[in-house]
Amino acid sequence: MNVLLIAFAGLLGLAVGSFVNVIAYRLPAGISLLGPSQCPSCAAPVRAWQNIPVLSWLLLRGRCQTCQNVIGVQYPIIEAVTGAAFAMLAWFVPEVLGLGGAAGVLVWAAFSWFAAASLALTLIDLGTFTLPNRIVLPTYAVGLVLLAAACFAGAPWSDLVRALVGVVAMFASYWLIRLVRPDGMGGGDVKLAGMAGLFLGWLGWGPLAVGWLAAFLLGGGWGVALIASGKATRSTAVPFGPWLLAGAWVGVLFGQWIGQAYVGLIGLT
Repeated sequence: MNVLLIAFAGLLGLAVGSFVNVIAYRLPAGISLLGPSQCPSCAAPVRAWQNIPVLSWLLLRGRCQTCQNVIGVQYPIIEAVTGAAFAMLAWFVPEVLGLGGAAGVLVWAAFSWFAAASLALTLIDLGTFTLPNRIVLPTYAVGLVLLAAACFAGAPWSDLVRALVGVVAMFASYWLIRLVRPDGMGGGDVKLAGMAGLFLGWLGWGPLAVGWLAAFLLGGGWGVALIASGKATRSTAVPFGPWLLAGAWVGVLFGQWIGQAYVGLIGLT
């Protein structure tokens, strides 16, 4: 385990997490992603020392220095989670997947992109009930290019074939669900499912199956909890994208072990 590389990945993730917050705020509002950072309340420019991930929020005590309006705790949380995800993947790829060298770096980059996209899409879907193509479609392309490059660098080509099968399987299954229950599944969820299938399929059939099932278990469980608590009814619209992505990450991190445990439980090994 290379601690320095993991630490570097974590620091990079903190910086990317800061940009994830920018995307989640600006993209739905139609604001350019390239403009300088500014306070969403008073539009005061954010100085360099005020833009350090996590640390600046703590130093400013969660408030804009100019207008003193509260800066949501979402900002440091997303930065910290992205940093932790990048660092965890820097351990996961060589230690669990057994990939090192250029292939390992490329797979790490692909899954790190997926992690950042997952967080941005979750925030946007929770706030606007949309899953922008400007995030989903590039993630298909970037993931495919990086994973294909990893195969040229030494990763098994069978992984890429399985990833493509994962795209088709996830997309088709969600499309069928939308066909049967158009009120219960949005078109954005169908495209998002194919995106998740690319990364789950790369990891194996177990992660793909677990990721597919976990999304419905998590989303269904949350819906039942809302109804039981009186905070929603059966007709209340609830964004499914965050649960689809949460389920996908259950598949990424635990799918192989859950799949093996299930196969052992039913006596197929």
